[in-house]
Amino acid sequence: ASCTQYRLVVRAVDTLQILQLYTCLDQIQYIEWSSDSLFILCAMYKRGIVQVWSLEQPDWHCKIDEGSAGLVASCWSPDGRHILNTTEFHLRITVWSLCTKSVSYIKYPKACQQGIAFTKDGRYMAVAERRDCKDFISIFVCSDWQLLRHFDTETQDLFGIEWAPNGCVLAVWDTCLEYKILLYSLDGRLLSTYRAYEWSLGVKSIAWSPSSQFLAIGSYDEKVRILNHVTWKKITEFEHPATIANTKTIVYKEVEKSPSVETERLSFPPTRALASSLFSTQSKYDISQVPVSLQYIKPVADRANPKMGIGMLAFSPDNCFLATKNDNIPNAVWIWDIQKLKLFVVLEQLCAVQAFQWDPRQPRLAVCTGNSKVYLWSPAGCVSVQVPLEGDFQIVSLSWHSSGDSMALLSKDNFCVCYLEREEV
Repeated sequence: ASCTQYRLVVRAVDTLQILQLYTCLDQIQYIEWSSDSLFILCAMYKRGIVQVWSLEQPDWHCKIDEGSAGLVASCWSPDGRHILNTTEFHLRITVWSLCTKSVSYIKYPKACQQGIAFTKDGRYMAVAERRDCKDFISIFVCSDWQLLRHFDTETQDLFGIEWAPNGCVLAVWDTCLEYKILLYSLDGRLLSTYRAYEWSLGVKSIAWSPSSQFLAIGSYDEKVRILNHVTWKKITEFEHPATIANTKTIVYKEVEKSPSVETERLSFPPTRALASSLFSTQSKYDISQVPVSLQYIKPVADRANPKMGIGMLAFSPDNCFLATKNDNIPNAVWIWDIQKLKLFVVLEQLCAVQAFQWDPRQPRLAVCTGNSKVYLWSPAGCVSVQVPLEGDFQIVSLSWHSSGDSMALLSKDNFCVCYLEREEV
């Protein structure tokens, strides 16, 4: 699904043929599929309206108007039949049921980066709350929205919450001014508290491993710390230095190459396809000789949200690899071997890394850097793929299909789909 201004366009993934076209009441600012892909939510935050469309019954329509309360966020519950709307100033979360048309209210949600978290099985929801200048967590049962647990957290200014994939442990982290990770059980017991250091900027990002055995914490001090699920103590830490010295680490360096065109194909005036291939710079990967010095940027220390520390991290679906990005070294992606707890590969790009995402089915990482190329890494090697489009198509984000056979590449105004052929085993 994609939206342009007022219009929502639903296409078939394999052919990109338009299946449905819907017109909304205002400019669409957010879209989200329900978990069973039968409904699609379109939020128009400026108007305080959410419209829901049905794929099976195009004539059915639903409009939720929050009125004077306003709207700042909207999302589906895991069952795909309830919508959670957060009103302006985070006064409350309204839970709308599409089946019974009933409404439930959750008071005092906290305005933070990640204030709502669902367990992977969709049974429970945790909500961060702020009342009387204190942080609280409420855990709800998603089947009937009854409150299961309500407890206060030992945080100065809670910044985010995230469930382990097995739904047994909730990670809670504090503002970047206070290094603190708290781990709570489903019944609200504090299992452990982790602090790496004090009096300096703290946690920047976290990621659970798919097996729930490891919690990776990215910090402003350019390190990733891995906690284990038995004692919740640190088992190792990964540093991100500007110089790669270990000879066992493979460093793939992106280099530009001018395209080779056969002289027989040259014609004047050149065809459009030939002209675009003549002036588009292609790139490939070379394996660098260690030691390698990476481009390091000294952060501006007197500004808010400095470009430093571990801004992105993600585990591969098979639990074998962890990909990280250190914002001080914006052009590099670091891939760590989780079984050996060592640095495995570094990808050194020509431009700053905008986003990366793992293939949901296998250890294959897709990276984009704001140009018209998508980069793929797997343990077998590394490849740079030019998007065959005329004009300037700058990929700023990407999203894998759940099958791992294709991915959507997004620029500021357009998108295209990249199809990957499966190798016959």
